[in-house]
Amino acid sequence: MDPATDLAKLEGEPLLNQARDRGVPTSPGPGRRHVPALWAALALASAAPLGAQDLKETTTASPAGATRPQVAATAATSEIRIDGRLDEPMWQTSPAAADFVQAEPREGLPATEATDVWVAYDEENLYVAARLHDADPSGIVVNDIKKDFAEGSQDVFTVILDTFQDRRNGYVFMTNPGGARGDRQIAGEGREVNGSWDAIWLVETRIDDDGWTLEMAIPFRTLRFDPERSGTWGINFSRYIRRKNEQVYWAPVPRSYNIMRLSLAGDLTGLPQASAGRDLRITPYALGRTVRETGAESFDNDAEFGGDLKFGVTDGLTLDLTANPDFAQVEADVQRVNLTQFSLFFQEKRDFFLENSGIFYVGDLARNVRISNIPRADEDLVVFFSRRIGIGAEGEQIPIYGGARITGRVPGGVSLGALWMRTQELDENPESDYGVVRLRKNLFAGSDIGGIFMVRNSVGRADDHNFVYGLDSYIRFPGDVDWSAYGLFTETPNISGGEYVWRTSLNREGNFHHIKLGVMQIGEGFNSDLSFYRRVGVRKYFIDWGIRPRPESLRRRGIREMHPHIVWNYFENLGGRKEAYRLHTGYTFFFESGAFAELSVNPVFERIEDEFEIDPGAAPIQPGEYGWAEWQLRGNTDSSKPLSVSATGILGGLWSGDQRTLNATVTAKPNYHFRGEVGLSRTDASLPEGDFVKTFWTGRVNYSFHKDMFIDALVQYDPGSGLFNSNVRFNFIHHPLSNLYIVWNEQRFTTGIDQNLNPGRSFIIKVTQMFAF
Repeated sequence: MDPATDLAKLEGEPLLNQARDRGVPTSPGPGRRHVPALWAALALASAAPLGAQDLKETTTASPAGATRPQVAATAATSEIRIDGRLDEPMWQTSPAAADFVQAEPREGLPATEATDVWVAYDEENLYVAARLHDADPSGIVVNDIKKDFAEGSQDVFTVILDTFQDRRNGYVFMTNPGGARGDRQIAGEGREVNGSWDAIWLVETRIDDDGWTLEMAIPFRTLRFDPERSGTWGINFSRYIRRKNEQVYWAPVPRSYNIMRLSLAGDLTGLPQASAGRDLRITPYALGRTVRETGAESFDNDAEFGGDLKFGVTDGLTLDLTANPDFAQVEADVQRVNLTQFSLFFQEKRDFFLENSGIFYVGDLARNVRISNIPRADEDLVVFFSRRIGIGAEGEQIPIYGGARITGRVPGGVSLGALWMRTQELDENPESDYGVVRLRKNLFAGSDIGGIFMVRNSVGRADDHNFVYGLDSYIRFPGDVDWSAYGLFTETPNISGGEYVWRTSLNREGNFHHIKLGVMQIGEGFNSDLSFYRRVGVRKYFIDWGIRPRPESLRRRGIREMHPHIVWNYFENLGGRKEAYRLHTGYTFFFESGAFAELSVNPVFERIEDEFEIDPGAAPIQPGEYGWAEWQLRGNTDSSKPLSVSATGILGGLWSGDQRTLNATVTAKPNYHFRGEVGLSRTDASLPEGDFVKTFWTGRVNYSFHKDMFIDALVQYDPGSGLFNSNVRFNFIHHPLSNLYIVWNEQRFTTGIDQNLNPGRSFIIKVTQMFAF
């Protein structure tokens, strides 16, 4: 039976939507009145129906001496063919990991569908096989077969391996009934997530009358581990049953966390004394390009050559080298409406910088795992921001000569990350070296301390450099409480005094109640060429608090959970004067289908020291004090359906006037091959400085021919300027970790004085080939 044939017939309903956002909270600005009584009344209403059972929380702390679930790996006595059929004799006779337990919707109860998992090994590979029983196979949901698929909208099976058995770091492997592959590295039980880590491994799946089956082969050389330790690793398995909105684990995990909570994982025993090997991979590339800039008369043609090398220096350390890296295949940044005085934050998308990027992270995270499995940084200060390397202030690409990175573990429970890159001179950007060194030492019960050193140095210019160095800590206490803190100092020529930043926060994450509060202070002389930050000379106070009641009376009506919450950020200068605040107060409803809706009010205050332009058609916003309040309604429909909608509407103030803002996306997924999105971001503003309308249209299309061949298109249009941008990328994985990319870019003006200019165009072909030794 070919799953690609059968999956076209499948329909299904959703699993718990992992994309839940707490929002950003509230307080009144001058001249705007806030009504906190509304939120308080709703909170009381939600809590009123609760009984003692509804308020009960599950702690993640394991009692001393508690028994972990175990599964034994069995030596393969014959060849295991990775075809998803489970027809090898050993899968019938070996002991299975079973008795999965719900985290959603009924934490602690047995899973409604049985799951059996087997683990085996030979000299080269670790094998995982699973039978995922399903009483209604026609209800299995598959929406995507692309590499690193979005797991929140379909049925998924996941395994996590803690190869050093330190209960905090691991490797994640995921698949769905269509056989899509997803893999990640995680550290600190999910405080650091490397979603761009790519491993060489195989998986095949089958759908039959009893559900679906899978077989995975994970080469030992793909993993880092200590061959001298006993043959036991940490392990856990999870399964999403999408139409039931049900999330289950083999080793139970509370619903406030996810599979990355390795301190709760089980044990994989019976492993051989294998060696990871050195895993030498060499990946050269060749690229051909023809480019015409917007308005130019002719095309420029060029070719590029370069490559990457990956080598396992020790059983715990991996060295990566890159020469003349090119990122032509990376998706363009999505344009967004900017109504602030600051630059927008854009995520890193380049693979070399994304891989193992988590090890360089400093600070705590917005770790509401129900919103996303990927933690989010505090954007008021991202200590190491890799987009400072090779990308200029206007988004232009700065060529990179090459670089090196070494990451992993050294003896004594120490994690190491070191990065060096050299960029070429381009316009106002001098030829520069960039370096980062990060160390972290594991302590008791999931805690750690660490240090970081960063440098940018202009080549040949002793007076142009920047140093950043500091210490950080993460301490976990009993009762799901953790404390995070760091302090940094900077050194830059011609700057003296106030060259520091410190931040501390206390966090408690529970099923019913969560709270995080803290403070950050940035000195007036703080200057880091490798960080993202918006303000200096300020002190920030922040709190993120909420409850998650689940009254049975509402669950019978399709509402699984409510979430009254606040996320308040308040800024003052170092003399105590109020500089800014955003006080989000929201009330969210999560539905059994995985949809959600949220109503919030968001008082905002900003003090402006220098004028800035908000729109070319309006006069600049002048220095002064501005306060306003925004009413916001947002939500998502069921993301697993063939047609889904996400939307945010805002009414209220904006600087000295008013706004009406709509951000909406409609997504169509008629089958697991095709995904299309149309998005609108529109703000209609009325200000004394001038009325204006800012609009961006965005269209995305993805078509997956099969698991190793995709085409993606991104189209963006700004009616105000008449600017049209398109980015079309074809990707064929012709061999493991080897790719063919074909990329087409176009930029043109459809209106205005520039509409007669020749459109800017580029056509790029890039081929990579990985050689493993």
